[in-house]
Amino acid sequence: MGPRRADSAEFLRLTEARVAEVATTMGEQLTDLTRGVHAELAESIPELRGDPLMLDLLRASIESNIETFLHVAQYSIVIEDVRPPSAAVEYARRLAQRGTSSNALLRAYRLGQQLMLTWVFEEIAREELDGRVAFAAAEILQATSFSYIDKVSEQVVAEYEAERERWLANRNTVRATMLATILTGTEVDVATAERALGYRLWQHHVGVVAWASERDESTSELRHLESLVAAIGEKLGAVGQPLFIPQDRSLGWAWVPLGRTATEVDASVIDGLVTTAGPRIRVALGSPGAATAGFRTTHIEAIRAHTVATIAGDQASAATSYGESGVRTAALLAGDLEATRDLVRSTLGGLGADDPAAERLRDTLLVFLTEKGSYLSTSARLHVHKNTVKYRVDKAVEARGSGLDHDRFNLELALTACRWLGRGVLPG
Repeated sequence: MGPRRADSAEFLRLTEARVAEVATTMGEQLTDLTRGVHAELAESIPELRGDPLMLDLLRASIESNIETFLHVAQYSIVIEDVRPPSAAVEYARRLAQRGTSSNALLRAYRLGQQLMLTWVFEEIAREELDGRVAFAAAEILQATSFSYIDKVSEQVVAEYEAERERWLANRNTVRATMLATILTGTEVDVATAERALGYRLWQHHVGVVAWASERDESTSELRHLESLVAAIGEKLGAVGQPLFIPQDRSLGWAWVPLGRTATEVDASVIDGLVTTAGPRIRVALGSPGAATAGFRTTHIEAIRAHTVATIAGDQASAATSYGESGVRTAALLAGDLEATRDLVRSTLGGLGADDPAAERLRDTLLVFLTEKGSYLSTSARLHVHKNTVKYRVDKAVEARGSGLDHDRFNLELALTACRWLGRGVLPG
């Protein structure tokens, strides 16, 4: 063996010895190291602050990870053979159950690695006088830490995701069962129902149906709808997070919690909010309702408003509220579309044509009848001159072929059907 090979072997021996000594020394300081990392993570990552149980599990996860890493470094354990410590796996599962983001978990591993390397480098600098050996030992420990974090974090995140799926599936099953029970009108224990739903029933609610008019097979659509419902809640003065229950990939049911005060729904405000959310997004809303009975009633109303909007299709407003004038009537007329089409055809005559001009005349005439034949009030609502109103009313009567007093009740029904159900009830 030549001098160079002997020197290399000695250098390797000294480097490995220094790595083992650093790992041993840090193992003796395990309690202090754990305390320092625990304090830093709890301070730097707000999502990891929690009740005493979660903080204790975080400490156990940190301690077991540091100890395992030091064993890997001290005994040159093959990374492929390393498994996450039990405490680390359990902590990841508990985070999943509580809905804490997996990003917070990954950040904890990265920050913990940074703190450990800082201590490693300080320990090497303090104990190793040979600069070459110090540098080589630091390189080994740095590479080992990266390999360890890469391996273990991948496995704990996999455990997190699996637990999250299991937890959500179980929670959603319990929630769906309880929701179905409430919506059928069956009496339930309120406290049990609130625990299952994660939502308070002893308050006022507004039911919401949110959907995308075109299907999207990704789950991003649901997240978009849930965010929209949260924004609607803010507009209505919600006292907490809405309850959002997906029905498929592009439709969700929701309830906005209003506390002890019922807030009337301003459809125009909500309409602007939904329009901003995107051209394919629609919502339907019920009227405010109180307690368990109101929870059920406002949902039924939202479902009826949803039926009206889906029949209207692309002619529907961005937001359809059951409390708006005419929507309740349109919901009843939607129950028998064939009969409603016959009503429109026989009552409106030429005024029932499917074109923009006829639609404008119908809308003007409906407002005119609602305002009890006042040209001035109608012009104010439509923001047009009263002479324009008179012209349109006269043209509507001409297109219909009979005066306003003829079959007045059915005339208003037919105009309401056209206003809210659109082409779904027009002849042809």
